[in-house]
This record gives sequence, structure tokens and C-alpha cells, in this order.
Amino acid sequence: MPAQLNKKTLKIGNVTLKSQVSLAPLAGITDLVMRKLIREYSPDSLLTTEMISSEALVQKPDSNISSTFENDKPVSFQIEGHKPELMAKSAKILEDRATIIDINMGCPINKIVKGNDGCSLMRNPSLAQEIVKAVKEAVKIPVTCKFRLGWGQDTKNFVEFAQLMQESGADAITVHARTRSQMYSGTADWAELSKLKGEIDIPYFANGDITSPEKAKECLEISKANAIAIGRGAMGDLSLIGRTDKYIKEGILLSEPDLNQKINMLKKHLDMQISFRGEENGIKFFRKFYPYYIRNIRGGAEYRYRLVTELNYNKILNVLNEILLNETTK
Repeated sequence: MPAQLNKKTLKIGNVTLKSQVSLAPLAGITDLVMRKLIREYSPDSLLTTEMISSEALVQKPDSNISSTFENDKPVSFQIEGHKPELMAKSAKILEDRATIIDINMGCPINKIVKGNDGCSLMRNPSLAQEIVKAVKEAVKIPVTCKFRLGWGQDTKNFVEFAQLMQESGADAITVHARTRSQMYSGTADWAELSKLKGEIDIPYFANGDITSPEKAKECLEISKANAIAIGRGAMGDLSLIGRTDKYIKEGILLSEPDLNQKINMLKKHLDMQISFRGEENGIKFFRKFYPYYIRNIRGGAEYRYRLVTELNYNKILNVLNEILLNETTK
């Protein structure tokens, strides 16, 4: 069935979304805490969890990685694996708390693809089809897939792969506009994604290098996609998805947060991670976020080093206050 799209809604299977802007899944990033904070800025956007191992979930169904919060929905739970029966079981475990089940077919990292998971499924389309069919039969909610342009520059099979996923029952797809061999280097090729237009009937989300509302609109125009998925762009700017949704829906361009607002976001994000994981684990987990919150500031490299090597909460706050003081007096 063709995608039903206007400026405010997007139909995916039996679910109607009020936004064309979504949070893409990021392993070890889009946890409950980050989703909860983004939801404060974006009430309508589809949020996607970090990648969840189907094998681990079946063994431990109540894992924290599958936690939800009161306003989580609409939320897509992304599962990863290569065994159809385990993927189906994990989808069933998540069905009651999810709006959509997403299947990871795009993760490029070695430990994932060596296990025949993630982007390796693009080299085994028949297995990918079996997985989609098994998950589709297991749940009553929509099933989607996320993958890349292909394994390498000479093996771009995303159009044919998308058609096979649709035939297998996928209700929508998200395509990261890079190949596996590119990992996260180079530039996302939004124009390549336009080749999907007219080749599939289900909606497709464009993903990659969307770092501002203006780029989001440009991506939609170039890719001809029905919607967009923002991943790394939201790290360090929790308001980006909400601001982008506002711009796409209403043409209203809200200002990017200034440094003071970003530092306040950082502090709140850090505090919530500490509440969620405990002080030491929360501080260690948060280290990956500092570079995104304080990018493009004078002396950024030194500040990043001090922050990622510090375990004392009060000393971290002192560094953040020093950043603000130095930036406002320069």
C-alpha cells in the first residue's frame, strides 16, 4: 500500500505517526535517558532504542536496555541478530512496550558483521527475508528494517534489497546513505536514496549527516524520502529533533541552543545517567557525549581531555563552569 503522507502524518502499517522526523538508533547512545530527554523537546517524533541483541534479550527479557518511560511512545525497538526464531521471540517480548519493531541490517562494526548480524545481512538477502517474515508473523505491530546502500561502492544493492524487504512484509525502511565499507566516513549520499522512489510502495526514511533543520529539509528534497532519521546529529543537541519537526511541519526555524543552554543540557543528561546507572558507571558512560556538547569552543581539546578522565562529579561541574566563564569573557 502506498505511503500516506501529508505535512503532519505518516502511515506505517497500522500506525499513524504525527511527525516525519525520527531519532535513529545508536548503539550505546539512544538509551532510555537520551530518549526521555529528547521527548521533552519533541512530543510527536518516533524515537528508536539502541540496538538490542535478540539472543541476550531472550535470555534476559527484563534487561534495562528494554526499559520504557511514561511518554516513550511512539517508540521503535530495534533488534539485532541472524536467527529468525530468536528475532521473532525477542520481537514478541517487546511487542507490548513498542510501537514498531525495527530490524538492524545496517550496523557496520566488525564484531556485529562477523557474527552474521547487522550489515552482513545485505550480503544474505534470503536470510534477511526469513527474519522479516518470522518477526512479522510474531507480532501485530509494524515491522521495519534499517540498512545501508550496500556492502561496498561496487555492491550497492539497496534498491533490490528494499524491494525484497517489502515483499517479506516490512512496513517501512530506513536507509543510511553510506555503504558498510565507508563506516561513518565521507559524506552521506542523499541523491542515491532517490532511486528508491517509485521502486517500493512502503515509506522510506533517509538517514546520515542530518545535523540541522535546514539540512533535514534539503535531505527530504534530494532523497525524495517520506521521512528522515537523525542519529549522531542529536548528540550534543537534544532539541534538534524537535526543532527539525517544527521546521518541517510549520516552516518555523527555532534557534540552535547557545553554549549556556547546551551546558545545562549536558548537566541534566549527566545527572540522569548517574540516577539511572549509579555515579561511577553513569560518569564513565557519559564520556562519549562530552565532545558533542562542547564542540567548536576555544581550547576544546584540553577541556575534553579533562572531562573524559575525570570521575569526580564536582570537579566535572567545575570544568563545565570554567568553560562557560571563558567563553562568555572572550
